[in-house]
Amino acid sequence: MISKSLLFILIVSIGSACLSKKEISVNAYYNYDHDFPLNDSVNLLSDSAGIELYSVEYTSTHNERVTGLLSIPRGKTGSIPVIILLHGLGDRKTVDYIEAGNTLLTQHGYAVLRIDVANHGDRKVYDYDFDLTDGYKYWTRDIISQTVFDLRRAVDFLETRDDLDKDRIGFFGISLGGMIGTVFCSVDNRVAVPVIALAGGNLSLMFGVDAITDEAKEYFSIIDPINFIAEIKPRPLLMINAENDEVIPPITSKMLFKEASEPKEIIWYNSKHRDLPVEEAYLSAIKWFDEKL
Repeated sequence: MISKSLLFILIVSIGSACLSKKEISVNAYYNYDHDFPLNDSVNLLSDSAGIELYSVEYTSTHNERVTGLLSIPRGKTGSIPVIILLHGLGDRKTVDYIEAGNTLLTQHGYAVLRIDVANHGDRKVYDYDFDLTDGYKYWTRDIISQTVFDLRRAVDFLETRDDLDKDRIGFFGISLGGMIGTVFCSVDNRVAVPVIALAGGNLSLMFGVDAITDEAKEYFSIIDPINFIAEIKPRPLLMINAENDEVIPPITSKMLFKEASEPKEIIWYNSKHRDLPVEEAYLSAIKWFDEKL
């Protein structure tokens, strides 16, 4: 006779063997304790040109301190819709194209929260190369996954403010910020309207022959936007991409868009990655936010 303990082991083993990889949700990786103390601090930096600018810090998962800037347009009545704005690789929350977005968004009546990606800007600790296939590749992956948690905690922070509309939170991410943001918006439905710029999916293809093994696919599973983007539905998704992108191959952007569910739209600019018409891209995003948020 089989003992109860052995029977339990057999059932678990058979069940595990029958469970395909597609049935295992990678979304669950980004669960966390929402009631963990934020220990946030907010300090007024300036109050001019109709904008109140605050420095922000709060505690994320793994005891990470996140630094940000919160811009709030004055003269608005009621709670204000807010856009979370995220920069690309090697940059910071005050880089020129993020400053440009902050200006345009606030001019159109949106509050803006900008944070530094993990190990970027005020948060930079190590100067290792960001590389997903060699060197400190697990450290690199942790930068991406940590920033997803940081963005989720950013929403926790926004929800504490009575002057901001927690039901009208949008997101705009560029390049690495767009790829991180795709994962973030997929696992956190408190973001009502995502806009993803200069991002792609299926990272195994993006990083060449050495990255198409099963081991590599497992490695990329928790950070590859293509594994998450379908979960954005039924929220409206806008993607903005460059037809001649030399950094993010356009085929990977097309694959990512294909995996997204309706409602969705994609805009292509006749440009390379680094000469995307920034103002036009932001104005397209603002039109999307005005209509959908």
